[in-house]
Amino acid sequence: VQLQASGGGLVQAGGSLRLSCATSRSTFSRYDMAWFRQAPGKEREFVASIRWTGRSTDYADSAKGRFTISRDIAKSTVFLQMNSLKPEDTAVYYCAARLGIAKGPSTHGSEYDYWGQGTLVTVSS
Repeated sequence: VQLQASGGGLVQAGGSLRLSCATSRSTFSRYDMAWFRQAPGKEREFVASIRWTGRSTDYADSAKGRFTISRDIAKSTVFLQMNSLKPEDTAVYYCAARLGIAKGPSTHGSEYDYWGQGTLVTVSS
């Protein structure tokens, strides 16, 4: 399973960015997809996830109301739309995948088997 994350950059507080995670069609149809982030000096944390069915999403409290995870089946790509960005959102963002069939949802990074290379998001104040 290969994951290719992109879309990071420098943005002012209050601005928006859309991250993308491209993968294969076969991954898309069976895998839960998620976004995690890791800020300098901090542990990796869950941001958002979407189930392999595409019917269920989950968000960290810090992301609720500001971030939206979605997917485009035709492009085999998962997106993270981030609005109203804050300086504390500054981090390297990673997309991750886990086989989702016959499993419940998960917000734990240890339960995700495949990871993209990360994309840096910097929010200036």
